[in-house]
Amino acid sequence: MVNLAKFVTKHAKFIVIIWALIFAALTFFAIQLTSKLEGDGFKYDGDYQYVSEELSKTFNLPANTIFVVFDGESDETIERTLTKLEQIEEIEAITSPFNEPAYKKENIAYATLDFDYTIQDFNDIIDHIREITDENNNTAITGGPVIAKDTTVASQRDLIKAEAIGVPIALIVLLLAFGTVVASLLPIIVGAITVVSALGIMTLLSDQVDLSIFVLNIVPMLGLALSIDFALLFINRYREEREAKSIEESVQIAIQTAGRSIIFSALCVMIGLGAMIVIQVEIFQNIALGGFIVVLLAVISGLTLLPALLMLLGDRLNKWRLIRVKPTAGRWGAFAAFVMKNPIKIILLSVVLMVIAMIPIKDMKLNIPGVDSLPTSYDSRSAYDTLVEQFDFGQQATVFLLAEREAGWQDDEGKQLILNIQNELSDNELVVDVVTMFSAANIDSLEMWNMANNNPQAPGMLDAVAENFIQDKQTYFVISIDAEGSSNEAQQYVRDLQNYTVKGVEFYTGGVPKFNQEIFDEITAKIGIALAIIISTTFIILMIAFKSLLIPLKAIIMNIIGLGATFGILVYVFQYGHFGLSENMIGLIIPVLVFCLVFGLSMDYEVFLISRIQEEYLKGAENTKATIDGLVSTSKIITSAALIMIVITGSFVFTDVLPVKQIGVGIAVAVAIDATIIRLMLVPSLMKLFGDWNWWLPFRKTKQKR
Repeated sequence: MVNLAKFVTKHAKFIVIIWALIFAALTFFAIQLTSKLEGDGFKYDGDYQYVSEELSKTFNLPANTIFVVFDGESDETIERTLTKLEQIEEIEAITSPFNEPAYKKENIAYATLDFDYTIQDFNDIIDHIREITDENNNTAITGGPVIAKDTTVASQRDLIKAEAIGVPIALIVLLLAFGTVVASLLPIIVGAITVVSALGIMTLLSDQVDLSIFVLNIVPMLGLALSIDFALLFINRYREEREAKSIEESVQIAIQTAGRSIIFSALCVMIGLGAMIVIQVEIFQNIALGGFIVVLLAVISGLTLLPALLMLLGDRLNKWRLIRVKPTAGRWGAFAAFVMKNPIKIILLSVVLMVIAMIPIKDMKLNIPGVDSLPTSYDSRSAYDTLVEQFDFGQQATVFLLAEREAGWQDDEGKQLILNIQNELSDNELVVDVVTMFSAANIDSLEMWNMANNNPQAPGMLDAVAENFIQDKQTYFVISIDAEGSSNEAQQYVRDLQNYTVKGVEFYTGGVPKFNQEIFDEITAKIGIALAIIISTTFIILMIAFKSLLIPLKAIIMNIIGLGATFGILVYVFQYGHFGLSENMIGLIIPVLVFCLVFGLSMDYEVFLISRIQEEYLKGAENTKATIDGLVSTSKIITSAALIMIVITGSFVFTDVLPVKQIGVGIAVAVAIDATIIRLMLVPSLMKLFGDWNWWLPFRKTKQKR
């Protein structure tokens, strides 16, 4: 750190110029990111993906479908609209209410537009379709591709809205902390450069990695909050040193002290992000990658660009003073003394409060975000709701069973096997219907099939039917079950279906229930590994940083308790529907993301506080005195940093995309609990109770008392 400090102070102008060039180049790419985002991130390389592609490529089943919903439109209007849609060459097939009577009920009707597996980018196609449907007063489109596009648009608006709320409030907090305009703007400028640069790098990587739409919210949210926090800590330490030392010396000391805290804090955050990689679902891979990049850039900018700017600004950092910041050491000193006198009472009170907050966890219900991520103000959401209300969409789920047999299915043995499997599948009480070539032809025996197909008056009349269901070594079964695709019953059905075996046949399952089951099971199977990585690695890093066994152990336990309280509050707010919000299940990804992100983020404040306490302890102060001094010197900065984190992440509560809203609120609540109850009350209380044992490490020489 000493060499880095000397290099930065010696080459400040050069560092700023390099950063300016990097920022200009990456800004060019960052503005292109939205065009590179696709899907909601719930992509998993399993049976669902394989079956979807095979059914589309081999059997010409639609890989994607867009629904056109007509509400009160005349038959002439519907026919005119469909005629125009037929001119769009990417549409593989159109099924209208005129050739499918079930697609119309009273004054509501819909049509389906089918697309094959070769279509990957739907943005221009959807725009073209909307140009046509918008000519009508009451026509809207919905379906997976449309919902994904609208979620991307909503995410862009959410980011603008959240930053428009969060950044000005963060600036006010910085003004209250620093008092001057220049000092307050500096963290925001560094944060903006960091975030834009990270988004630019993500764009460059988009050709190698599929990027989820949620990257657009999570990366700026995390990057801006962390960059400002790091800058706040750094500038505060620089100003402390500047009271008695030169600008160059102050910057160097800040790099060596605050810089060390920033590095350890960032390592803890990176561990939380990196652990998500073990979960092989695209959204976790994306956030791990994007988060790692933005946190790494936050550290680099915090240790190079920020100190270089401080060198160039010098005492102009204090220019344009708007507020005279009053010393708060006296108030924080009184608070610290109170905590030192009543550690047991404070510990009991803190634990009771957090246990009460945990109670709603028992009612937590998780789902995979879908159309309900969008507000009803979006046509794609309201159109989908119309299909659910009028045509019972989603009441019965469809499961596709792809069967592969080395000997094929064309011989009598293969056909009889299809019929046997159909009958066995139909025996399940959850199954409503099984469609095969036999049921499609309304034939229930091999003898009847052969008799009809060998009819001299119409030879081979069933060959076309068989061809729809049999291709080379593959055939498929369409199973309708009496359960919603996202329900536990549907997921359990496809799990049980994995155990279905027939000699000589390989089975692969598809459909919405399989999609949900694979995502749920992958997260459930891997979350324990991810948590073990986070906890064990964080323990080792903190043990090395503070040369203690107790400090990392306490930090981990308190983090887990604090996160438990956070999840309880999330259930209370979103699932119970309080504070003006409608009742919504918690997104399946939310607990995982919040835990992985916040476990690292909250270590920021642990590192900030304990580093300062350790600094005083190593200078010779006894444990209680070191704890008081550390608490007094960092409490204001921790409170300010936490408030900024809460403002930046909490501003997403005003956004439209539900999972982003839940993530923002989850992080804001967790940070609030961590920076108040845990960091200002529990940590110093426990430091007091354990005394010199806080600094115990086997085979380490104890500190000599002065």
